[in-house]
Amino acid sequence: MKKSVRLYIEGTVQDVFFRGFVKENAERCNVKGFVRNLEDGRVEVFVEGNTNEVNKMMEIVKKGPKHSIIKKVDVKPEKFQDFKNFKVLHI
Repeated sequence: MKKSVRLYIEGTVQDVFFRGFVKENAERCNVKGFVRNLEDGRVEVFVEGNTNEVNKMMEIVKKGPKHSIIKKVDVKPEKFQDFKNFKVLHI
């Protein structure tokens, strides 16, 4: 079964290799989508794929890389968009 979610992560998540961490783990979990920094200091992650893999990826993102401090994660269900890969986007 397919699943898509959009995550908004708040805390110390920019300038701590967060986007690279997310991309590396997305490729490991075989999920597609994107990650990008937002102007308000949050990080946005759109991830889709098989339900188990998306759930695993959400748990990884909620922990974050070594130097990040995750204060809040908002999860919003999304319509499946059939991304072909996982990208780091720049605003």
